[in-house]
Amino acid sequence: MDCVFCKIINGEIPSEKVYEDDTCIIIKDIEPIAPVHYLMIPKKHYAYIKEATVSDAMELSFMLNKLSQIADEIGLEKGFRLIINQGDDAGQTVKHLHVHILGGKKLSWEA
Repeated sequence: MDCVFCKIINGEIPSEKVYEDDTCIIIKDIEPIAPVHYLMIPKKHYAYIKEATVSDAMELSFMLNKLSQIADEIGLEKGFRLIINQGDDAGQTVKHLHVHILGGKKLSWEA
């Protein structure tokens, strides 16, 4: 598979990881649009939410719960925004489901 996120998960491409467990990784975005910009990536590959099984949805729930537990530790103590781009019109450039986590400043609606 030629998926950049799968290669990061498999250790084939280096990344700056801030968290990892059996379900997901959280890495620093290489093109941040906020002072704190992470990507939360499930280890299982699927491109779109609509492809997620019930089991996948449970893993996504686990991931979001984990984020709430570690948010203060990773610089998000004052709040954060989650963005999931789905499809070309939404700006999804990597076809592996991932969640953008933005924080570190008061965010406008543009970013």
